[in-house]
Amino acid sequence: MQMEKILAKHDLAGGYCNSLTTYSRYLTREVNIGDIALGGHNPIRIQSMTTTDTMDTLATVEQTIRMVESGCEYVRITAPSIKEAENLANIKKELRYRGYNVPLIADIHFTPNAAEMAARIVEKVRVNPGNYADKKKFENIEYTQDAYNAELSRIYKKFIPLVKICKEYGTAMRIGTNHGSLSDRIMSHYGDTPRGMVESAMEFIRMCEDQNYYNLVISMKASNTQVMVQAYRLLVETMAKEGMNYPLHLGVTEAGDGEDGRIKSAVGIGTLLEDGLGDTIRVSLTEDPEFEAPVAKALADRYTLRSQKSEVGSPESTSLRPTLSAQRQTYSPYEYNRRVTAPVQHIGGHHHPVVMIDVSKENLKDPYFLSAVGYNYSAGLDKYNLADQACDLAYLGDNLPSFSFPGNLKQVYNYSTWLKLQDKNNCHPLFSLEEFVQAEIKDELLNFVEVDAGTFQPSNLQTLQPNVVLILKTSAVHGMAEQRTFFTALQAQNIQVPVIIKRSYEDADADNLMLYAATDLGALLTDGFGDGVWIDAQGQNLALINSTSFGILQATRTRISKTEYISCPSCGRTLFDLQETTQLIRSRTDHLKGIKIGIMGCIVNGPGEMADADYGYVGTGPDKITLYRGKEVVKKNVTTAYALDELIDIIKGDGNWVEKN
Repeated sequence: MQMEKILAKHDLAGGYCNSLTTYSRYLTREVNIGDIALGGHNPIRIQSMTTTDTMDTLATVEQTIRMVESGCEYVRITAPSIKEAENLANIKKELRYRGYNVPLIADIHFTPNAAEMAARIVEKVRVNPGNYADKKKFENIEYTQDAYNAELSRIYKKFIPLVKICKEYGTAMRIGTNHGSLSDRIMSHYGDTPRGMVESAMEFIRMCEDQNYYNLVISMKASNTQVMVQAYRLLVETMAKEGMNYPLHLGVTEAGDGEDGRIKSAVGIGTLLEDGLGDTIRVSLTEDPEFEAPVAKALADRYTLRSQKSEVGSPESTSLRPTLSAQRQTYSPYEYNRRVTAPVQHIGGHHHPVVMIDVSKENLKDPYFLSAVGYNYSAGLDKYNLADQACDLAYLGDNLPSFSFPGNLKQVYNYSTWLKLQDKNNCHPLFSLEEFVQAEIKDELLNFVEVDAGTFQPSNLQTLQPNVVLILKTSAVHGMAEQRTFFTALQAQNIQVPVIIKRSYEDADADNLMLYAATDLGALLTDGFGDGVWIDAQGQNLALINSTSFGILQATRTRISKTEYISCPSCGRTLFDLQETTQLIRSRTDHLKGIKIGIMGCIVNGPGEMADADYGYVGTGPDKITLYRGKEVVKKNVTTAYALDELIDIIKGDGNWVEKN
């Protein structure tokens, strides 16, 4: 065992990754899952989970085949009891008969005997430390160290039989910690924290290593992207200190459906991929599982050709760039703290991040185009009605509109054009750095200065006036890291100028635009960097750019502009049609700005997984729903036909309901 651990040791220059400035994939231990190896130098693997009843062999086989043909390299199937675990043999036999050798993974909660049966049949089992021989009743328990150790000893005795079976049969295991299902023991000892998630997994990893079993994959899932990212980073740092480098399974739980689910998944998963972390991906959407793999593949493929030469600048390019050691000291990657800035107008400081959109190529004679960015024009009243997702800044370049812009929407012009404006009210200039330094006339209230993160000059930044907001762009292959280095350099010098992050996408189609922007911008916002976003995507639909911008801010929890649905992706345990129910609940509640509603198909993904929600709708039996306020049960076993009305009554009773306009 000692030799195994010596081989696993890494010098992580980035603390939790190989490098904070160069794209370098973190090298993990290779784990064999059937005949498809994971980790090491293998590609990032794609997987998903069936939604059929595991006892329905043919339905599960047919869905598995659709998943494989959509790009899944591993398929996970729930086994809530021993009978489902036994039926995995029939599913596997039928798949092999049809020529499909895809490795199967059994998903286990609560039932060690089902895990032990499944481990003899499938190529991998997933266990959740929070509910495998442990318990969750939301009890706060005071432990002495001896009592805590006694609990660990009890869990060890229940867990080790599975480890021995996995060793005997060559079965891999995923130790999958979920933020929402941490046991009462862990919660009482570490709290509802990323550290608690990590320690929950580490306890089980150490038990496996005590039996010389190393065929492990680890995950740290959460529906809160900040918590998820922090937990994975902390896990890698913790494993490295103990000589471990197990492969990582990445995923955001209960991401939801449609555009929201894709953006939220890309924020969490993409942030970690940017730092070279992750060996397999599961994108959890409240949709049929065959729609998940293409999204996961699009995220992974972006890194296939990313060059190891994507070094961020060079030491000579700027004297402002801090050393790696100093860079790590300017912010903590394990907790969220927004960078401190001095506000300029409504940008920076304690103001929520702003959204800036290029409208210079639109028909500036027609005010109706502004409806795509949240301003609905009424010709009869000659006024604008603002939507919840109304952008804050419109870039017009050198083009002038022939109508009056809404007063809430600031106009930004190239400096030379701004100089010529007769009426500069609510209009502001955009400078290059050189223009700004040389300009004699500037706006008294708000000036935008565009700089490239790779070529900035510290002497010029030190002389910026207090009414300046930077537009930070990058052309680097590894642009997120270059922009992050810029932010940490500003912090090292205590330069508190607000910064709007700009990223340009010339060739990305609509689907990839969402995923790429959510990765690049979301990674920075998750670390507390950025006072606004500007997605530059010429030729793309304005409404898509606007909704993506607000979706990224929502997913990073830096600006809430609509109702958030924490919805599980469905599986064989689900007790109702999750997609249909989610859409029904959405149709009646999506106007409740800032409210989070958890929609869970079963008790496994119930009060724990949606612990971050304000209200919960959980399947607890056939045609029965239990309703929650946070973690508190409000009404048990409500008939499905009345459950949504009852949920709305609870929201109304709390004073959180508003009528639709």
